[in-house]
Amino acid sequence: MSMPAPPRLLDLAGQSLLRDQALAIAALEMLPMELFPPLFMAAFAGRHSETLKAMVQAWPFVCLPLGALMKEQQPHQETFQAALDGLDVLLSQEVRPRRWKLQVLDLRKNAHQDFWTVWSGTRASIYSLLEPEVAPPMRKRRKVEGCKPGPKPPLAPVEVLIDLCLKEGTLDESLAYLIQKVQQRKGLLHLCCKKLKIFAVSMQNIMKILKIIQLDSIQDLEVNCTWKLSILGKFAPHLGQMGNLRRLLLSHIHMSSHSTPVKEEQCVSQFTAQFLRLHHLEELYLDSISFLKDRLDQVLRCLKTPLETLSITNCLLSESDLTHLSQHLNVSQLKDLGLSGVNLTNMSPGPLRVLIERASATLQDLDLDECGIMDSQFTVILPALGRCSQLTTFSFCGNPISMAVLENLLRHTIGLSKLSHVLYPAPLESYEDVHGTLHLGRLAHLHARLKQMLQELGRPGMVWFSANPCPHCGDRTFYDPEPILCPCYMPA
Repeated sequence: MSMPAPPRLLDLAGQSLLRDQALAIAALEMLPMELFPPLFMAAFAGRHSETLKAMVQAWPFVCLPLGALMKEQQPHQETFQAALDGLDVLLSQEVRPRRWKLQVLDLRKNAHQDFWTVWSGTRASIYSLLEPEVAPPMRKRRKVEGCKPGPKPPLAPVEVLIDLCLKEGTLDESLAYLIQKVQQRKGLLHLCCKKLKIFAVSMQNIMKILKIIQLDSIQDLEVNCTWKLSILGKFAPHLGQMGNLRRLLLSHIHMSSHSTPVKEEQCVSQFTAQFLRLHHLEELYLDSISFLKDRLDQVLRCLKTPLETLSITNCLLSESDLTHLSQHLNVSQLKDLGLSGVNLTNMSPGPLRVLIERASATLQDLDLDECGIMDSQFTVILPALGRCSQLTTFSFCGNPISMAVLENLLRHTIGLSKLSHVLYPAPLESYEDVHGTLHLGRLAHLHARLKQMLQELGRPGMVWFSANPCPHCGDRTFYDPEPILCPCYMPA
């Protein structure tokens, strides 16, 4: 039986120091920087609030990744507040301490995850981002007679980095305390939020939070709310201030039955105009947006940069929308394209073919699930699919496609060396009736036939999954090579 490793001398020294709070705080002035992280971890774990407060004020690194430490240990409200109080004391001083280096308090739990393990001795390297700043070389100053020192430069603000998820209900106690500190130290404490998720929460509470966040720090925004178009119009000016936004997800915006066409158009224009100010937008996800039909061109015209990802799902679009989409300059460099849940049954396949052709040099993921695409339409877009040299994943479940067309698809795409996964619908020949009841034996036979073709064509590693929703419960039945059945198919 192996013996537990004895405690390191460093750990024993830290524990001894923390037993005497006054001594620990006094020692910080001369403590080597290498000892700060392990001592900070011990103080945090032992809930030595006053020592933590003092250590924040003497922190010898540019960044304090407190969030990563909170992920490893169960945070205690008192110790978290102590860290913020230490920062607050610093910001209240006109003259910063000699060892002052702290510029960023990072509360994100998935950032700098290795920092604490590095300094605790379980990792061998140290990240340069968190090392002390190198002092600039000393230069001789010429003596200028009668020259008086100028006014002191304003103190640089400290940034607090955090990812926020706003939901209905009262604010988390830690977040509420942080907001209080930001409001008290306005101008000296900047709340920066790279990722912001907004769920069902009142617009009043959303506005309160947006007023204290540095909006240009937001790079990833998700709005998962059921909003009326008029509420989106009120939110729009804040969206326009997020000048560094790279990813935007917007879902479930519906039009009010009481809204006039003039008011409706005003709200749409107010929203789409904000895209003119989003010069870094790369990913756009629009889900269940009721106002898009016959207005997609209005959105696209305002995009300032080419998109890498465009996902329009569960939306009503017209054929003119699809035509505008296929012709727009900002879709020619798409890596991901999703049109899941957009009904294309009664549309000409020409615009979709042009869209795929234009993005064929860069397209990596294509999602055409539940689009109602028929055999005749699918046949038209097959040559365009065969040109997508970068395609890795193609999904088109929920479309009424025959086995002959599936085989034709396989022949068109067999030369795409990067295509590794195809998620296809159960072919029409595998159904027992018009109600959508699958005959698992037929599906197994057809699936085996496709796999045999892959073998013969020299691509046995290409994975083809069959999946279709059950007409009773909506769950999908997968097949590769054995069926993964929904509960409706399971024996009683």
